[in-house]
Amino acid sequence: MNRPPLCLTVAGSDSGGGAGIQADLKTMLALGVHGMSVLTAVTAQNSLGVHGVWELPAEAVRAQYRAVVDDIGVQAVKTGMLSSAVLVETVAELLAGTAAPVVVDPVGVSKHGDALLAASALDAVRGELLPRATVATPNLDEVTQLTGVVVESEDDMRRAADAVLGYGPRWALIKGGHLTAHGDEAVDLVTDGAEEHWLRAPRYDNRHTHGTGCTLASAVAAGLAQGLEVPAAVKAAKEYVTGAIAAGFALGAGIGPVDHAWRRRA
Repeated sequence: MNRPPLCLTVAGSDSGGGAGIQADLKTMLALGVHGMSVLTAVTAQNSLGVHGVWELPAEAVRAQYRAVVDDIGVQAVKTGMLSSAVLVETVAELLAGTAAPVVVDPVGVSKHGDALLAASALDAVRGELLPRATVATPNLDEVTQLTGVVVESEDDMRRAADAVLGYGPRWALIKGGHLTAHGDEAVDLVTDGAEEHWLRAPRYDNRHTHGTGCTLASAVAAGLAQGLEVPAAVKAAKEYVTGAIAAGFALGAGIGPVDHAWRRRA
């Protein structure tokens, strides 16, 4: 029997199912890869916000990772919520010994504005995690958190990408979904410092966008697991997440999730 490509997510849980590990695994399934998981934290979370966070011990994270990679193997890894310096350092060490492309989503805050990364962990992200990344995928708030660059234009996105690349990832994907200068257009930039690709898609008037960043990063990882080069993987991921945002639906009393199964329902 043919087996699908193997993709591992190292991230926190979202009990509401819109982001985190749950979003990653749904995305991987939708894109034809076998998703595996290393849980870093448990959150009590719903459409209104994050009501509690419980970080797992570093030894539990290490044991999960080794159990999967040493037995099953992996063709791409995606990291998400790593809430403390200890977890960032632990995961960076594990990635250093893994011969697979890595997508680092430097999760800093939730869709509702809840902090998901301790300030004390920022130096570890910059100095230990980002150098392991094939692609780093910060949104505009995370760019500012990591580099101090405030993005208000496409030129700022270039400056932000250069600043992120300065920490060592091979490629930077600057997610411009929150950039309002383009009105009805959502603009992203992916670059390795030598070549750049601008990705443009309609900005849908839909408030139900919970999980967008996790979904995009895990879609990029799915493409890399299938053997795509970075620009092609990012382009395919952008197309997928654009459709998922357009089909996002109400859930609970707050912000609902994007629809990871939108292609099946289309």
